[in-house]
Amino acid sequence: MAGKGQFHSGGTVTGVEATWRKTRSKKGGKKTGGALSGATAILVYLALVKLAVLLLTAESYGYYRDELYFIAASERLAWGYVDFPPLVAAVTASVRWAFGDTLVALHIVPALVSTGIVVLAGLIARELGGGRFAQGAAALATIIAPTILAVGTWLSMDAFDQLFWTLGAYVLVRTLSRDQPRLWLLFGLVMGLGLLNKVTILYFGLAVLMALLVTPARRHLRAVWPWLGGAVSFVFLLPYVYWQVQNDWPTLEFFKNYSWKVDDDSPLEFLVEQILTMHPITLPLWLAGLYYLLFVREGRTWQPVGLAFVILFVLFTIQNAKFYYLAPAYPMLFAAGGVALERYRPGWPRWDRTRVVYVAVLAIVGAISAPLTVVPALPVETLANITGAVKGNASIEAEAREAAEIPLNFADRFGWEEMVATVAGVYEELPPEEQANACILTGNYGEAGAIDFFGGEYGLPKAISGHNNYYLWGPGGCTGETVIAVNVPRGTLMTVFGEVEQAATSTCDYCMPDENNLPVYVARSPKMPLEDAWPKFKFYK
Repeated sequence: MAGKGQFHSGGTVTGVEATWRKTRSKKGGKKTGGALSGATAILVYLALVKLAVLLLTAESYGYYRDELYFIAASERLAWGYVDFPPLVAAVTASVRWAFGDTLVALHIVPALVSTGIVVLAGLIARELGGGRFAQGAAALATIIAPTILAVGTWLSMDAFDQLFWTLGAYVLVRTLSRDQPRLWLLFGLVMGLGLLNKVTILYFGLAVLMALLVTPARRHLRAVWPWLGGAVSFVFLLPYVYWQVQNDWPTLEFFKNYSWKVDDDSPLEFLVEQILTMHPITLPLWLAGLYYLLFVREGRTWQPVGLAFVILFVLFTIQNAKFYYLAPAYPMLFAAGGVALERYRPGWPRWDRTRVVYVAVLAIVGAISAPLTVVPALPVETLANITGAVKGNASIEAEAREAAEIPLNFADRFGWEEMVATVAGVYEELPPEEQANACILTGNYGEAGAIDFFGGEYGLPKAISGHNNYYLWGPGGCTGETVIAVNVPRGTLMTVFGEVEQAATSTCDYCMPDENNLPVYVARSPKMPLEDAWPKFKFYK
């Protein structure tokens, strides 16, 4: 029996494989409860709860800004884009082909992907030797963590990014547990798929390598398998690199200009953002997990996992990264935290009851906060009444933009159809001869994507824009004789056109302030061919 205030251990063992077998036999290796109440059943129940919540709210509010951009990209498939690799565009194209482009259709895949992260968190806990409590706690914390839950509500790179990180963490834990070097090939495959989605997964790979180097697990690096796994992952990156070469490395310019979108945060501010966006109620769990991995003898086998998290935190703090870049690393800490709470024996008779109460609080607090921050479940008027009173503090915003009445991840779903209707009104007032040659120029990809998606019912031409990959798609056949410009600086227009007049203003409720009161200009009498003037509208940010 373990002593007071100690972690319950399986006794003295020799070898990593023996340690894994001993740990598994204590919790994860034996059945806890019947088929309907065992660890696997608990994971299934929790996963179904999350999936149900995401699907039941799939039609709420509207299309997210980035979804409109990805829809446009899905009609122009390539091996890369200025601000993302090819996977999300290919997935969007596949979803639209199979299910259509309704809100429900687009949100099925991220809902399933985000639900898969819940299951993986539980499986990591199982691989660490955790039983029913550990697996359930890990899965529940992964459900209620706002930054993880949020990305399951719209189609984006981030849901897939979190999936690949968590799957990579699972393979890593399994590799260390079972001492099976060939699993590094699978780890490389997961990292390669992740690189097709978002290049920030390179940070995870780098952190794992650095963690291996400074722990006894460095012995893995003496074999060929980790290096072969690394080679496999970079094979997946080659098409994207080829696209970059063909297009003069636009992504490097994008990353160079990216910092304007992010507020400068101190290390303390970054830590506070992590606590808030992972939900303060999960703090004891992931801190316990980090402590277990780094300092407890029973968790020493997986020390590289905990150290990788610390390295990632330092790297992202130094780079002033967005708070959600670190989010994919938390499921592995939730898993370790669940094991720590399950195995810890403080000599306190009511400890088991306290653990159960903590899990109940996780569920209750998470259910209350989710509709206010990440799940579009409330009527927007009700949400605005609640969050509008603390405008600017309703949530931690990911970008340096003026706060709306509601959190950014909700506000960026409003205003698009109103903007398109306003542009359509200006278009309809043009003389027929001007309508025949008119083009629509927008200030960013959200506005351009909205014109492309909603404009068909008004008979509008496809949009052009200088923002990110819309710049590479170019002005098309636009002659520049008559241009309807939305949210494009008047000064920029005056350098290209001899006549610029404001024809309307686009307004919206609940949208982001920088998408409200947008000027809609009609520009005529071009001073030069639009093809020659196109670089004046370029911005990669």
